[in-house]
Amino acid sequence: MPFEIVRNDIVNMRVDAIVNTANPKPVIGWGVDAGIHRKAGPELLAARQKIGNIPVGGAAITPGFGLDAKYVIHTAGPVWVDGRHREEMLLRACYEQSLKLAKRNGCASIAFPLISTGNYGFPKPLALQTALNAISEFLMNNEMQVYLVVFSRDAFQLSEKLFQGVSSFIDENYIREKNLQQYGSKDKRTLREEMLWERMHRRAAEQTADYDAAPCPPTSIDISPPMAAEPSPPRAAPHGARPKSAKKGFPAPFARPKPSLAELLAETDAGFSETLLKLIDETGKKDSEIYTKANLSRQHFSKIRNNPHYQPTKPTAIALALALELDLEQTRDLIGRAGYALTSSSKFDLIIMYFIRERNYNLFDINAALFEFDQSLLGA
Repeated sequence: MPFEIVRNDIVNMRVDAIVNTANPKPVIGWGVDAGIHRKAGPELLAARQKIGNIPVGGAAITPGFGLDAKYVIHTAGPVWVDGRHREEMLLRACYEQSLKLAKRNGCASIAFPLISTGNYGFPKPLALQTALNAISEFLMNNEMQVYLVVFSRDAFQLSEKLFQGVSSFIDENYIREKNLQQYGSKDKRTLREEMLWERMHRRAAEQTADYDAAPCPPTSIDISPPMAAEPSPPRAAPHGARPKSAKKGFPAPFARPKPSLAELLAETDAGFSETLLKLIDETGKKDSEIYTKANLSRQHFSKIRNNPHYQPTKPTAIALALALELDLEQTRDLIGRAGYALTSSSKFDLIIMYFIRERNYNLFDINAALFEFDQSLLGA
């Protein structure tokens, strides 16, 4: 997917460019800077010295030398003072300038550390939100694989308000559900089969009700005296059999035949892809707006559009529902057409439900929360 949060050492990332939180002066600093220089070799410092000083918020590019990355983008992050010295604006500029350099040099992938959160003392929740805002805005108009690399859990932190909100929602629902349920969640195949049969029976019941409610066609009535006819001898009914007059419903010639499995399958609701494309058309938005908000690549979305039987993963299905800004009921309906459900027995599902309830459809914020709680990220 275009954006991903990973736990790794940035010097080991196999990408076109890695971003180095460099000292404004051409010297080797601490932390990420020291690790990158150590693996890249002395050539990196020589190349950095040719560049000279880098202004805070600015960026410069050099070859990667001994690194797995083709390039190193050096950016000078701001030192946190008190939040009133343009720190947030300068930090955002670090991401923006680095992304522009990567694009200018033909990079298809780039890896960032969480800039300025180490020795520079930038508050981690604010640094994370600044990074997410800058990266998401860039990806709305550009295609690039962007990684935010976190070396340890201590380096990653949601805002206190968001963390407490998600935690409380999980506690209120997850723990209660676990106490009520003593059985594991159904597997995807069983769930899909149950939903299919439920739809088929519902459709069959609706059709039968429509048939029963339909008025009988008008018939001509003959009021002439009946002609005398010899009475037929009554036929004896088999012992224990109910007379026809006692049967419920229509007589045999008018009884509705029970639909076959093939007929029921042919009458099932529209599938995931067909429903998704209809919903996109209803919004009047371009495909690119939807798949970008869903954190999907153009190539991935083309598979969905061109294959009416496409079977998405659950994170992909939910990402598309969020990109369409569906409410909880609509989200359940859309992902249900792919055989998935949202339940209170899953932390992943509860986090999704929390953000829908809050009407926050920003996948970068949602992925940050999912990462914090060790859940799969949304997108491809």
